[in-house]
Amino acid sequence: MDALAALLAGPRARGAFLIRACFDPPWAVRVEDRAPLTVMVMARGDAWITPEAGAPVRLAAGELAIARGPAPYTCADHPGTEPQALILPGGACHHPDGRPLNGAMDLGVRTWGGRPDGSAVMLIGTYLWPGETGGRLLDALPPLLTVTADVWDCPLTPLLAEEIVRDAPGQDVVLDRLLDLLVIAALRAWFARPGAEPPGWYRALADPVAGRALRLMQDDPARPWTVAALAAECGVSRAALARRFTDLVGEPPMTHLTGWRLALAADRLRDTGHTLETIARQVGYGSAFALSTAFKRRYGVSPQEFRGRA
Repeated sequence: MDALAALLAGPRARGAFLIRACFDPPWAVRVEDRAPLTVMVMARGDAWITPEAGAPVRLAAGELAIARGPAPYTCADHPGTEPQALILPGGACHHPDGRPLNGAMDLGVRTWGGRPDGSAVMLIGTYLWPGETGGRLLDALPPLLTVTADVWDCPLTPLLAEEIVRDAPGQDVVLDRLLDLLVIAALRAWFARPGAEPPGWYRALADPVAGRALRLMQDDPARPWTVAALAAECGVSRAALARRFTDLVGEPPMTHLTGWRLALAADRLRDTGHTLETIARQVGYGSAFALSTAFKRRYGVSPQEFRGRA
């Protein structure tokens, strides 16, 4: 399993929120929806995106931005334009003074803003619940990243623009899959750009020792791994593996393995009806009790509470 495959196992859209936003200057929208991940593609015109902390970033036609929540941000025709709408959790939309705005700017199927043929058109896709196995990658991303035209020419953008306004049977599933593919294509381009600084574990996959250890743990998490067992598989000493892995990944092998196992467990709790005992065996814990103890230490809630909330 490579890093992008691990990402696909994480932010896997299910009923994601997608919309086509259309505006003429001056316009500005403040987003405080606390969504974990939002993708914005400029289909026409340009826009400025200003994160809560950081400088404004211009997005030209065809370019893409990914905002990692829950930090708020503002989209506008110019960084100095005052917001005219405020997006809150649950899809609530208000005027900046608090007056409800829901419905007032609806323009048709998944279309919102001033007028359908506005000079600026942005395609927006929001993940409401990214999978826990994507957490390592998402945590490594900046609050706002952009994929510019010099490293990005994605054929998915016109397809998304066409599909986002369709109202056909199964359309939500089509849009979910398009959004997933768009994110993967964007992150692949972002990681491959000149001067990129991907997270340590992503870079470590190319290392013959640390990369092999990572793949062994990811591909077979149920195996009772130890540093000695991993070192033997990688053809190095325990000390050499521990040192190399920690230097490249940023954490010891067993710490990484624990995080991976618990992330997989969280996915299975949310996505399957398997018993806790079954999940424990699948991800490398000897009993449901052992998994429950480790899970609560990591996530702050029991597996049962986590499944109920999901």
